[in-house]
Amino acid sequence: MARPKTNYLIDALMVVSFLFVAVTGVILFLFFPSGIKQGAYQTFFGITKKTLLFIHNWGGILLGILILIHIFIHLNWFICMTRNLFKK
Repeated sequence: MARPKTNYLIDALMVVSFLFVAVTGVILFLFFPSGIKQGAYQTFFGITKKTLLFIHNWGGILLGILILIHIFIHLNWFICMTRNLFKK
């Protein structure tokens, strides 16, 4: 796969993963009070808290992996920019 297509695919997956993490995080924060016994059985539009936590956690893990791949792919750019910043 060509490099621009690879960059686009990774960036698009990062955006989708971020949206999953952000939306589930906001829902969990606003609509599910913490500290309630049997909290995993609470629902929001038919989706349980346990399912939302699963999506949130795995979306975060996927986002972290994609960020590491993104940094690895752009490592030469990071090195060159760092050298240019400290050279001046």
